[in-house]
Amino acid sequence: MAKVHEPQMDSMRMNRVRPLTNAGYNVLFIILAAMAIIPILFVFIISISSEESIRQVGYSFIPSSLSSSAYDFLWNERDTIFNALWISVLVTITGTLLGLALTSTMGYVLSRPVFKLKGFYTWSVFIPMIFNGGMAASYVVNANLLGLKNSIWALILPLAVSSFNIIVCKTFFRSTIPDSIIESAKIDGATQLRIFSTIVLPISKPVLATIGLFLTFGYWNDWFQSSLYITDSHLVSLQALLNNMMKSLDYLANNPTAGLSLQQYRNQMPSESVRMAIAVVIVIPIACAYPFFQKYFISGLTIGAVKG
Repeated sequence: MAKVHEPQMDSMRMNRVRPLTNAGYNVLFIILAAMAIIPILFVFIISISSEESIRQVGYSFIPSSLSSSAYDFLWNERDTIFNALWISVLVTITGTLLGLALTSTMGYVLSRPVFKLKGFYTWSVFIPMIFNGGMAASYVVNANLLGLKNSIWALILPLAVSSFNIIVCKTFFRSTIPDSIIESAKIDGATQLRIFSTIVLPISKPVLATIGLFLTFGYWNDWFQSSLYITDSHLVSLQALLNNMMKSLDYLANNPTAGLSLQQYRNQMPSESVRMAIAVVIVIPIACAYPFFQKYFISGLTIGAVKG
């Protein structure tokens, strides 16, 4: 009996992590976690530091005095900020759902070996990932040909589909969905739409969550589309609005509160701490959404890994 279990014992002995190595891994992971958490904590501390403290000791984990003036300033601009927040939420939700629908369907079609135009569409997806027409060509197409300027769709459509995301979906469907399942459904009389909606999608949660997270981050953090296509202040996204607030006091001067003059408005604005408060406002919503995607996101990242 001892000889029978010797290979298993040798395998367990080889795969065993030594206590010193395990402690080293723990220290390494603690350092990596601290590198991710400490900057966020530092930004928050600066956001609640008073302007006088920042002038005296600079950026510090232990400010000489605390103040909520930065958040009070943002609260005074709540009408404009809440409108921009609503635009960002609407764009993020709509764009993510639309992007998932377009990306998953395109990836599924390209993963089917019997699709006659598979080669043509594969090159059509792959080439833009390497070469693109540039910003000028994109602006002409989106603003002039499609008429998307000053439209909510200008914030959604340009980011809805990515060649990288399509290739990820194609790889997942090709390596995970057995052809036998598709053929069995066809024999039972199921259409391609029914096969995709009732068979493929339910077992594709990892890749859908991964692509959904990519799209959510992309839409939420995007400010460039607003600066490029939007001149209507009611359609500016939160990131574009806060970016304008950080870069220029002139934007705030065009949206005064309580009839304050430009000089008074500048004097009342906490310049340094409000920059950090803006960063906190942008980061918190997306940070709260990430844990809901984490389980499937990790599974999606391991697509194509060697299985034992």
